[in-house]
Parts: sequence; structure tokens; C-alpha cells
Amino acid sequence: MDIYGFYKGEEFEAYKYLGAECAEVGTMFRTYAPNASAVSLIGDFSGWTDIPMNLTADGRFYEIFRADAKDGMRYKYRIYDKSGNFIDHCDPYGYSMEMRPGTCSVIRNIKNYKFGDSKWLSQRTDCRDKPMNIYEVHLGSWKRPDVSEGEDGEEWYNYSEISDMLIDYVKEYGYNFIELMPLSEHPCDESWGYQITGFFAPTSRYGTPCQLMKFVDKCHKNGIGVIMDFVPVHFAVDHYALTEYDGTKLYEFPDDEAGYNEWGSRNFMHSKGEVRSFLQSSANYWLSVYHFDGLRVDAVRNIIYWNGEEHRGENKFAIQFIKDMNCGLKARHPSAILIAEDSSSYPKVAVPVFDGGLGFDYKWDLGWMHDTLEYFQSAPMYRSRDYHKLTFSMLYFFSEHFVLPLSHDEVVHGKATIVQKMNGDYEDKFPQARAMYMYMIAHSGKKLNFMGNEFGQLREWDVKREQDWEMLEYPLHDSFREYIKKLNNIYLSYNALHYDYDPTNFEWADCNCPDRCVYSIRRKSAEGDILCVLNFSDWHQKNYSVAVGENCRVKLLLDSDNQLYSGTTPDGKTKFKHSGDNIIMDIPPFTGFLFSLRKKS
Repeated sequence: MDIYGFYKGEEFEAYKYLGAECAEVGTMFRTYAPNASAVSLIGDFSGWTDIPMNLTADGRFYEIFRADAKDGMRYKYRIYDKSGNFIDHCDPYGYSMEMRPGTCSVIRNIKNYKFGDSKWLSQRTDCRDKPMNIYEVHLGSWKRPDVSEGEDGEEWYNYSEISDMLIDYVKEYGYNFIELMPLSEHPCDESWGYQITGFFAPTSRYGTPCQLMKFVDKCHKNGIGVIMDFVPVHFAVDHYALTEYDGTKLYEFPDDEAGYNEWGSRNFMHSKGEVRSFLQSSANYWLSVYHFDGLRVDAVRNIIYWNGEEHRGENKFAIQFIKDMNCGLKARHPSAILIAEDSSSYPKVAVPVFDGGLGFDYKWDLGWMHDTLEYFQSAPMYRSRDYHKLTFSMLYFFSEHFVLPLSHDEVVHGKATIVQKMNGDYEDKFPQARAMYMYMIAHSGKKLNFMGNEFGQLREWDVKREQDWEMLEYPLHDSFREYIKKLNNIYLSYNALHYDYDPTNFEWADCNCPDRCVYSIRRKSAEGDILCVLNFSDWHQKNYSVAVGENCRVKLLLDSDNQLYSGTTPDGKTKFKHSGDNIIMDIPPFTGFLFSLRKKS
């Protein structure tokens, strides 16, 4: 490791020097504790008695080699402050931790697993002109082992056990990326993984580091990309982890006003070089060692502004950190995908740093999400008034590279699930949801859908329960999932839906029908166009006409009101005709049509 670069905040591979490096015989331990008076190693191999560590010539690092420290053994660092008091800490750079409520680091030889995904990595791109349909998953609550009350058994499937189930599922239902909510070790299930204690340790809830590597490898061999949530803003308050690590506030701010945030956790002090090197190395570690295809960076607003509050002003040090980190990651992994979860209107988030941006590839379009869900929560009688909530997003769309997210945040805390948000009674919700998802697919931008949304989950997400798979016994839910499968596979198959950031690709064929609440979107490509026609009113729209040009072949790809999907229209009976330059159609309430348009030869 470049020690000087570490102090300057320029290091991306500090994990190769710090932590516990397991060799064929023994383990080398190193930790950074510049303000400690002494550091000892304790662990299974020492009977948990002190083994004094050696201070390096630099005077800030401690190290020791132990021949009796082996793969799978637990350890901690006993760090003494200037007053001689000590706290036992897990390893900030440790590769693994024991199952909660245990707090020890675990020695792991992460070089044992050999990946077989070289072909995938050589062909990987950032998907700028390719489909990106993301299935967001919390591994511990997607599916869980069937363990009856009172029986002994594992609380979760491990990475190996869940891989085949999840991969087969996402392939069948038309997703080509999985986004995993944070897998870095965390002590509390209810934090969903966002309050982290082990920034280099995949959570032991689901198995070992090598099992996670195998999971990613299997995904790649099946044509599935894997993105992981990354949290460089804050860390858990637990004193066995980063908090006051060397007896001082090494990673956090010295004052509590800047040091704590709205989630009750500690903010990283990004002006410190060692903090920047720590976080950059963590991000690089997941991309390099585990072969993740990208990172979704959490709470970017709280990087841009002090504690995420615009009136406090910009955090110049944190902004520079995120620019430097993104530049360094893209230099090392040009095809990796960096996504910002940012609720601010700060400009050029998903623009390269050399062009004045923050250097992300994509940004979540939370404005699109809020406007869309508010529109469908309102009664149909008010949708004429709110008509342009669904057109507004395209006025700013080309300022960034957007992902359209219907994420975990929208199905918790009393907000109701996506289908439940639809206005009306139970049976009225599904046709509206089918039409809304067609609008999402037709709209420019990459797509993200949280687990359970695809079959109309009605219960809000609970981290302690698996999805309500028994809902598929009900026809409305089973047919809804079949509809989403069909819609997703159309999205993957038609190039016109992939050129999201070319302004010539998107056209409002009709966005001037507020009284009828009808919209028409045309997506263009050399291979052929896609036309989407949507009726979001609660009454039948007869003889609606939209111009498509005379020299084209028209094919209906999907009718959201088809009886196959619990609609009212028998298969093959959708009413439309191509007459001259126009398609003329009858559109039932809450219905969308997708057409393929190709030039006649």
C-alpha cells in the first residue's frame, strides 16, 4: 500500500495491506490506530488473552504475524486509549464477521474461490444503449426456509442455496440485473443493512465470502448482472466497530452536530484522507474481489449537503470525495455501473467529472416516482387536473441518465405497496397497476422494481418475513405476475426501448388529451418503433386515433386488458385498425396497448 497515498485519500487497495491476510500457514494482522497508546490482538488462537501488536516505523499502524491463527478463527483488536482504558473492536478491514449478536471478526482466505466469469466481464458494458431491468432484492426476506415453530433450523437461505432459486426466477420474469440491498455486515436486521459495522465483510447471515463469490459467478454465467447497495455516508454507532476506533473520533466528526444524522448513525468525515481511502478501498473491494457489476450509492443528498439539508450548504470535501472515488472506480472498472440514489436537484449527478459532474453513470429519478404514484393514488375524476404530472418528467429527463425506481422505500412505513397505492377497491387496483407498469416500460430510463411488486404484494415489506408467495393462489395476483413477465420480456426484446438517452428516441405521439386522460408514447430506432397508448380514465375511449405514418406494419404486442391477465378483452379481440396514417382503436378503462411499428419493405 502507498502509505502517503493512504494519508492523502488516494488509496483504493488498502484492504490488501490492512486487515487479516490469511496465508497457507498463519495470518498477518494489521490495523490503523494512530491515537492509541497500545493495541493487542485477541482471538480463538490465544484463548482471548492479549497478544501485544508491534508499532510500525510509521508510528500509526500496528501489526503482528501469528502462525497459529487459521481460516475460520475469530479475533478482535483490543485498543487502549491514552488513559489506558480499552475497548475490543472488530477489524475495520476484516473480510468476515461472526453471526449477530456476536461481534468478532473472522479470518477468511478470500483467495480460495476461482471465478469462471471471464467471458461475462470481457463483454460487460454500462448498458447505456442496452436494456437494464433491475430486480431489487433483500436476500433475507425474498424466500426463507420452511421451519415450523419450535423446530431448529436456519433462519435464512445461504448464498449458495438461494442462488439457483433467484436466478431462475429473474430469468423467467424478464429481469437482467439483480440489485442486492446492503450485504456489508450489520448488527440489526431492522436496519436493512444500511447501518454497517463491517465495510469489507459480507454479512454472515447468508454464509461465507466464498459462497457470495459463487453466487455472483452463477449470476454471470446465467447472463444476470449484480449490483450492490453501498453506504459511504454513515456507519453504525456500536462501539465495537468504527465508533471512536482508536480512543478518538478517527472516522467521524469531532462534534455531534455534524457527527450524527437523521438515521441516528455517525457521519463519515470525508475531509480526512484515511477515511476517503477506507471508503474508496471498500467500493473497489466489492467490484474487484467479488466481481459485482456495479454499486448503487445510498443517500447521495447527504454527501452533497451537510446532513442532507440544502440550507446548510454544500459539503465541498464530501463532494470532492465522491468525484475522486467515482473517477478512480471507473478508471479501474470502466464497465462497472455507478448509480446515485439522490433526492436532491443538484445538477450533473450522472455526468462525468471531466464534464463538471459527480461521475455517476445513472441517477434514480425520484421525481418521476413521486409524480407517477401520486397520479395513480388520486381518483380518476381528478386525473384531468393532474394530467401533466405524467409528462413533466420528460421536460428534465435528458439533464441526467435516469433510472426509474419503484424500490423498497415505496413499500414500507405506512406508504402501502405499489398495487395498494392504486385508487379504488381491490379489483380496480390491478388494471390500473398493469397500465402504470406499461407506462413505466414505455418511458425513457432504465427500470427498477422491488421484489413482490411483480405479483401485486398487498402487505408492506417486512424484513422478518418472506414475500407472500401464497398470494399466487389468487387469480388476480397470478395473472398479474404473468403480465409483468410478458411486459418485461417485451422490454428486453425491442431495441427501441433501450436507447433511453438519445433525444431522438422518445416522442410524445399525443400528450394533449387531459379530458380523456389518454397518452401516446413513441420510442424510435432503426430496427423499428414501439408505440404505447394509455387510457388512465375510468371510461371507455372509443375511436381514439394516433398518427403512425402510412408506410409501416402494425403489430399488437400487448393489451393490458387481455383476459389472460384478468382483464375484460378476449385474447385476439383487441379493437384497433390501421387506416391511412393512423391507428384507430377502442381503449377500455385503465388500459394500455403496446404496438410494434416497422417500415414496409
